Amino acid sequence: MSKKGVLLVNLGSPDSTDPKDVKKYLDEFLMDPRVIDVPRWARILLVRGIILNTRPKQSAKAYAKIWWDEGSPLIVLSERLKEKVQQKVQVPVALAMRYGSMTLKKGLQELVDQGVTEVKTIPLYPQFAMATTETIDVKVDELVTEFFPQLTITRTPAFYHKPEYIEVLSKSIGEKLKGLDYEHILFSYHGVPERHIRKSDITNGNCKMNGKCCFKMGSPQHEFCYRHQCEITTVNVAKNLGLKNGTYSTTFQSRLGFDPWLQPYTDRTIERMGKAGIKKMVIVTPAFVSDCLETLEEIAMEGEEIFHEVGGKEFTVIPCLNDRDDFAKIIAGWIDSWRIVTTEPALA
Repeated sequence: MSKKGVLLVNLGSPDSTDPKDVKKYLDEFLMDPRVIDVPRWARILLVRGIILNTRPKQSAKAYAKIWWDEGSPLIVLSERLKEKVQQKVQVPVALAMRYGSMTLKKGLQELVDQGVTEVKTIPLYPQFAMATTETIDVKVDELVTEFFPQLTITRTPAFYHKPEYIEVLSKSIGEKLKGLDYEHILFSYHGVPERHIRKSDITNGNCKMNGKCCFKMGSPQHEFCYRHQCEITTVNVAKNLGLKNGTYSTTFQSRLGFDPWLQPYTDRTIERMGKAGIKKMVIVTPAFVSDCLETLEEIAMEGEEIFHEVGGKEFTVIPCLNDRDDFAKIIAGWIDSWRIVTTEPALA
């Protein structure tokens, strides 16, 4: 009988704020063909010829602003979440990162060393994207083929629309909004190039990139459409919280390069709303379950600076789900539902 185990997977982080560690991390991250999806020669020219000669020092300074005594916030928060999930389930749980020293190979090996033969991977991304969920799936498949042929892998689909996730996300936001005076809530998601959406379109051209098809329910491409999944996350949370139309909107952050990325852009929207007279803004980042560089520095620091520069007064950033007990509980529930499909005995 197979023994089951779970691998939680998040993005990753440099080992330290030293520019050398940041450069090593960025090289692995940006050289991933599902992150920068251009021919390898062009990716080498762009990443190693241009980006890595300037960006590591800048990124190192940004990481230094948000680094905790225990280390990278994303790593620390992911480890806390993993421990809480492990306490609630009866199968081994390991944690790995797609990039950095906490490799997927180490995570799989940790489970194999405990006798696991069937692994459920849970990417800690609510929405599917080429540069997140897909690259994890592909890398896991490569590692299983090369190093772990005895393993059977079960994947976890995007959970952006699961009622229990929406309930927990809404609750986490609602707790912070209680008693808070605000004018607009911005749901800011990590951006991706528009071509990623087209490449993930399993209908080969049904996606019109006009924002309208995102809201037509039942379209088959929505299973892999990042934009749709972000838009629907916002819609479901807004409905749960009873937000009025016009008091919230969806934007996309962290664009890189000159190709068209998903719009509207978060930084430009913050600037535009501030100039239009919005004085009290709330920001939510539902593409992330763990606070990280993109939430703690790009949004909470840079975003706030932009808002104040154009006349904004109050800028409130709501934390990610991080290691909330209720979030750990729903992950444990997904694991238990998967585990009890068989008659596998519980751990002693």
